[in-house]
Amino acid sequence: MPVSARQIGLVRAFNRDYTRRIGVLRDGLLDSAYSLTEVRVMYELAHRRGVGAAQLAADLDLDRGYLSRLLKRFERGGLLRREASIRDGRRAHLGLTAAGRKAFAPLERRSQQQVRRMLAGLDRQRLHSVLEAMQAIQVNLAGAPRPSRIRFRAHRPGDMGWVVARHGELYASEFGWTEAFEALAAQIAAEFVQKFDATRERCWIAERGGRRLGCIFLVAAGRRTAKLRLLLVEPGARGAGLGGELVARCVRFARAAGYRRIVLWTQQNLAAARRLYIQAGFAKTSEQPHHSFGHDLVGETWELAL
Repeated sequence: MPVSARQIGLVRAFNRDYTRRIGVLRDGLLDSAYSLTEVRVMYELAHRRGVGAAQLAADLDLDRGYLSRLLKRFERGGLLRREASIRDGRRAHLGLTAAGRKAFAPLERRSQQQVRRMLAGLDRQRLHSVLEAMQAIQVNLAGAPRPSRIRFRAHRPGDMGWVVARHGELYASEFGWTEAFEALAAQIAAEFVQKFDATRERCWIAERGGRRLGCIFLVAAGRRTAKLRLLLVEPGARGAGLGGELVARCVRFARAAGYRRIVLWTQQNLAAARRLYIQAGFAKTSEQPHHSFGHDLVGETWELAL
């Protein structure tokens, strides 16, 4: 799609701000004698066992000649070791020497401390929003597979345990909710299995390569009313439209099953989920403050007329 001058300006403004925040414009990165490129190459050598120079140049999008000169400087400084490949004597596996690891270790610590300081001033909701946005940028610019390439299937044995566990784990880590929320998820999942009506109810599990990426449930709440429940998308799969596709499948199934409306209950602080509901045409009909899952929350009821 066409990209406007304003959109280009927003990206450039973000790049300028972020590079300033992480200090890449200084002479030495992380208060060291090394440049950004040198520290990045050291990181790859420390974390990728036996990587070759050609692969390193390709992965970091570096000119091979420039990388070769950089590696020779590391070698002269006693930071780099080369080991001939057993399969091909013309190729060498690269790695850091003991001195190289000793030089890199404080840089790794400073980088972690820098990120920790940058994020420490954010409350839990803002932190979640920042991390989610970063994941979305990475996924979308990498050309991640669209939801059509993901398999959507009905539930089977073992899925309910995953649904409950991931709701408990993710909501605890992202929002600080207690085990009470996991208990609620377990109650909903158990009731779904015990009362399941295949003609009017459905669970969708999204997966790729055998790995579960998300889920959503549609259950009967009356003769003409369905209820959307337990929407979840794994952090690594966010930003590519999977959540919207799960909601859309619920809506299509509800129409085909003869429901007149879909209702759902969510919380005011779940911004990402609320955006999906708005995009699907849901409207908030009521809200009520309550104390649940260890926090003061504002519960919201939303509805979609079919």
